[in-house]
Amino acid sequence: MVYRHWLDFEKNVEEIYRKIEELRTSEAAGVSLPKTGEEISKLEKKAKNILRDLYAKLTPSQVTSVARHPERPYTLDYINGVFDDFVELHGDRLFKEDPAIVGGLGRLEGEPVVIIGHQKGRNTKEKVLRNFGMPNPEGYRKALRLMKMAERFNRPVFTFIDTPGAYPGIGAEERGQSEAIATNLLVMSGLKVPIVSTVIGEGGSGGALAIGVADRVLMMEFATYSVISPEGCAAILWKDGTKSDLAAKALKLDAEALLKLKIIDKIVKEPVGGAHREPLAAFKSLKAALISTLKELESMDRTRLTDARYEKFRSMGAFIEPKR
Repeated sequence: MVYRHWLDFEKNVEEIYRKIEELRTSEAAGVSLPKTGEEISKLEKKAKNILRDLYAKLTPSQVTSVARHPERPYTLDYINGVFDDFVELHGDRLFKEDPAIVGGLGRLEGEPVVIIGHQKGRNTKEKVLRNFGMPNPEGYRKALRLMKMAERFNRPVFTFIDTPGAYPGIGAEERGQSEAIATNLLVMSGLKVPIVSTVIGEGGSGGALAIGVADRVLMMEFATYSVISPEGCAAILWKDGTKSDLAAKALKLDAEALLKLKIIDKIVKEPVGGAHREPLAAFKSLKAALISTLKELESMDRTRLTDARYEKFRSMGAFIEPKR
């Protein structure tokens, strides 16, 4: 399989796959050697073993690269792969439609649910349309409208986080970007239906948290979740964007670190080499996790549900008492 985009640390694997492609091309042209098929199988096994070893010990900076991979599944991909009967709803009923956030109604194993998520674009036209996955206030207000509707009709809410952050443009600020995010945080904290959030790619700053105040926060194995990007952190702390590797490590933005800190509740395993290599396997893995999580939450009393959500977020973090 030839990918359009290889990461820097995958060069050895890229060379193997290019060799495989050459052998397949020769085979298709009828000029292959007698043991071409056997050679292809050996190379594929070798490539998978190298990938498994590579991805078992990724640095936080490398995880960041995987989370941003342009072929990684986005929210609409997961919606189509996990849910049934999805009907997208548009607009915030105040200003306009924001394509950087998608949402609507669907079913999970037959149960009616509400689905909301950040959406990035694949090609240049889509990226511009989706504003590179950075929502304006109307995107968050659309999400808010959907969440209130979910509560009204007693439907669980599933959100998918994948954004570098909320759009910081002048127009967004004039239309109340910070207020829109803050309102979502407030409403989600008291929403009387189960909420399950999954970080599927980048989880950046308040733009991510605006749809991330959930009873359970899941995270794909090679996603990231942080208050700022490694590049932004490096620019602020060291005035040097080239120190992003150091910043990524300090931010503890990878799934394993966040699980230890109890910022997230569960890591969803990805196929060897990341979700972009085997999207169907990633969909299957996430669907199983969402179903089991929803069953757990639906067994809880609704009053207890909101109390537990409050306690969950209040218990995050640590502090040291000053010496007297």
